[in-house]
Amino acid sequence: MVGIAIICVFFLLLILMLFIDRSISVVARERLYDSISEVPSVKTALVLGTSRYRPGGKTNLYFRYRIEAAKALFDAGKVRYLLVSGDNARKSYNEPVEMRQALVEMGVPIDRIVLDYAGFRTLDSVVRCQEVFGQDHFIIVSQRFHNERALYIARHFGIDAVAFNAKDVGGYSGRRIRGREYFARVKALLDLHFFHTGPRFLGETVEIPE
Repeated sequence: MVGIAIICVFFLLLILMLFIDRSISVVARERLYDSISEVPSVKTALVLGTSRYRPGGKTNLYFRYRIEAAKALFDAGKVRYLLVSGDNARKSYNEPVEMRQALVEMGVPIDRIVLDYAGFRTLDSVVRCQEVFGQDHFIIVSQRFHNERALYIARHFGIDAVAFNAKDVGGYSGRRIRGREYFARVKALLDLHFFHTGPRFLGETVEIPE
């Protein structure tokens, strides 16, 4: 009987997780864009951070494709500034600086790149874009699964954001990351609706020039 009860609880949790995953996708779908021509023009794109390299030194394709998507938005005149937001918790690890370097290498003027060193989580990056950097309307740049969660967070905080989908990553890496996303979405729901979590750090406002 105990074994049956454990199995029932497991399947209930699995169904709940799938329901949360689907609900977040549905909430975000009307504000997602795959085509640059259809993306509205705004002042700033928020590029969500990730590590530039995988363990072992290979290029992280999630990083590469986000940078390429951000560059494409800039080249198309859809945005005037790129706010790169990521983790800078350790001296030897600095996502915003790595993103800036990659964008400059691709020809984006350095004075059009703004760094957010306190984007420790997606929630921090999204909320800080409005609260610290003063952007009321912006484009989020990441892979679709990540954009969906970011838009769900933005909606919760009353932030007017849309998202441009960078190319996704296939193969084992893509399946592994997508599997982790199920748990990330459950955590996001708990943070927003039960724990009322806010950004870890806000600080003084930073003005992005016109």
